[in-house]
Amino acid sequence: MNFQPRGIIPAMVTPVTKEGKINEMALRKLTRYLIEGGVHGLFPVGSQGEFYALTFEEKKKIVEIVIDETNGRVPVYVGTGAVTTREAIALTQMAESAGASAVSVITPYFIRPNDEELMEYYTSIANSTRLPVLLYNNPPRTGVNLSADFVVRASRIENIVGIKDSSGDLTLTAEYIRRTGEKFSVLAGRDTLIYGTLCYGGKGAIAATANVAPKLIVEIYEAFMAGDHQKALSAQFRLAPLRLAFDLGTFPVVIKEALNLIGIEAGIGIPPVGGISLKAKEELKEILKNLGLLKKNKYGE
Repeated sequence: MNFQPRGIIPAMVTPVTKEGKINEMALRKLTRYLIEGGVHGLFPVGSQGEFYALTFEEKKKIVEIVIDETNGRVPVYVGTGAVTTREAIALTQMAESAGASAVSVITPYFIRPNDEELMEYYTSIANSTRLPVLLYNNPPRTGVNLSADFVVRASRIENIVGIKDSSGDLTLTAEYIRRTGEKFSVLAGRDTLIYGTLCYGGKGAIAATANVAPKLIVEIYEAFMAGDHQKALSAQFRLAPLRLAFDLGTFPVVIKEALNLIGIEAGIGIPPVGGISLKAKEELKEILKNLGLLKKNKYGE
């Protein structure tokens, strides 16, 4: 399979209305904002998109809206992981029917399958679709960690083309890269480690902060690819306060609140997650101001 995930791919938030419905207008606005920011792909219904809180029909609606608004301008990677293999296959086939470019499949969560069970999970999903499949490792959220040995084995499945690694363990990321070869895409899932992942030979990042600051994160990648490591590192350092601001509220609401502040109506978290405190909002506003994101633009005030 020739499809190779690369570049900066925002892990999109799911904008919701006060009534808790999908905010289609805001989702379309966000899609346009990201594409205009120079991103290399879009990733709806991932962790930042609150996939765990959405029904099958809501996921389908989100995927269809994003694919329609993107209109072929960049690849759309759809999050289709689930606790059970049968649900993950159903979601993957839905994404394929909707016109997705690829799927990203998180490990099961709550349960902790062994390596053989995990291999069966990924093999079954890969065999159920013609789409390229990305593994997704996020042990802080799932309690399941994909070893380098496992990823090497999984990479031999024809349409498993890469992995998003949100472990935060750069040694593990480097081992994925060292042991899988050039055709397999290892993407940073921890936004503070985009530059480090690229240095090791990673192909890019699936980044939550790219919802808010797409141009800055694209700069990390584009400068690195152009050989300007100092500029790439400088952009990575400028991004750090926004990623560290995740602690200002319950995941994943901080990025939604940041989008609200720059004029994209993301709403708050899907209950029980709510908003953030006024004090936290002021801190977030200061971070955005320092990044130059609160200036007047067609999305903001």
